[in-house]
Amino acid sequence: MGSLGGKSEAPPRSMRVVTDSIHGSIEMTDDEWGVVDTPSFQRLRHLKQLQMAHLTYPNATHTRLAHSLGVFSVMSRVVHAAKDVLSLSAEDMAELRLAALLHDVGHYPYSHLMEKIDKVQLTEEVVKSPSSEKRSLDLSSSAAPYPKHEPLGELIVTERQDLVDAIGGASRARRVADLFTRSDAADPQKSKLIHSSLDMDRFDFLLRDANATGVPYGNVDLHYLLSNLRASATGMIGFSHKAMAAAEQFLFARFFMYKVVYYHKTTFGFEEACRQLLRRCRDNGLYDVPRTGEDIRNWVRGDDFLNFTDAWVDQVVRKAAKDSDPVIGGLAKSIVYRQPPALIREVHELKDLSASGGAEHCKGFLNRCQDRLNGLAGELNVDPRLFMVAGPIQVKLEDRSSKLTRDTAGELEDEEREELVKIFEKHKSEPRSLVDIPSSITHHAANHAFQFTRLYLVSPNKAVIHAAREKVKSW
Repeated sequence: MGSLGGKSEAPPRSMRVVTDSIHGSIEMTDDEWGVVDTPSFQRLRHLKQLQMAHLTYPNATHTRLAHSLGVFSVMSRVVHAAKDVLSLSAEDMAELRLAALLHDVGHYPYSHLMEKIDKVQLTEEVVKSPSSEKRSLDLSSSAAPYPKHEPLGELIVTERQDLVDAIGGASRARRVADLFTRSDAADPQKSKLIHSSLDMDRFDFLLRDANATGVPYGNVDLHYLLSNLRASATGMIGFSHKAMAAAEQFLFARFFMYKVVYYHKTTFGFEEACRQLLRRCRDNGLYDVPRTGEDIRNWVRGDDFLNFTDAWVDQVVRKAAKDSDPVIGGLAKSIVYRQPPALIREVHELKDLSASGGAEHCKGFLNRCQDRLNGLAGELNVDPRLFMVAGPIQVKLEDRSSKLTRDTAGELEDEEREELVKIFEKHKSEPRSLVDIPSSITHHAANHAFQFTRLYLVSPNKAVIHAAREKVKSW
């Protein structure tokens, strides 16, 4: 393989080999290994891939660093398969490999958990009561929210000097960041290999997460899918018709992993408790939780960024467990002592997204929680803020767009349609979205979503938990 960023006449660089439990031997150039060896990248070694799933699945302690190496491995195979059709140069291939390697470098401690603090709704903001206690600190509407991990990754790649130097300079670092952030400045032919039906991120995390948790649902046929990878003369990427069953299983694998692992009732309860705890600490100015997105960006630019890991959140939780506030202290103790928030009731349904009207069980349960929760808390003599309401939360078969159903897929913008899983049907020169093929299960299932609403209570008192479950049965 040619050198990274070197001229075409330069001799090949020596290779390093990393052994991975999912992909076997992963070959990297010395330049790519130099990126892995930077302190900014090594921070990913201290971020768990599955947030708090280790509290449910003890072996689920694998990291964002391992996942990033896995996505790099998949990308290496993809660019090799697509290089001729897409006329990829050695430099194009090198930058795509780097973009895959660095796509998650901007993740927060416990990944999406902390990233979504701004979207957390506290119980007092959900229930309908004029006396509901509002947030302790009314953040200005002009305050910058926490940035998502992609733009934070862009900041890290383009401003952390260790990464800029390892990548090969500021201009190259900018091009790599443009690829994984979907910037308009990125070459669309190249960026579609990052954001397309291939979804290399999902290829790795399904296999890796299934392996770590011990469940079979994420075991997709990666090698068969990649061996049936095709690209059309116009640069559209898809799979051969022979691999349609494997492609559908790939979609269903994500669906079932969300139901069984990512939204497991115990894992979700711990994560919601941590989200609400961090939100309350932020709003009250406690334990140095950053108040705004600008505070986060300044942290990234500073020397202390390398300590922004899961251990940082763990320290906040341990400090909060000693807090005199019954809600902050109660949420934190639930996590520290592994006392899962009790699931009081879950309402779930398979919803037809194309039908108007019909039963709305999840929404109805949410409305009843909003109307009755303060009264229930009074009957049980517990602080209503120790209840947590979540939902309705949807799990769709193909979630590349929030608008996607079989009927609405045709309404997507061109760039969104290119992200759908595509199949080259027999004797067709261009691939078609799997949701548009009538003979596919996906065509019929894409109009549906599994959704749920849950009510939790953070309490060590089993009698109170039992009483709450009995009273909520009829809601």
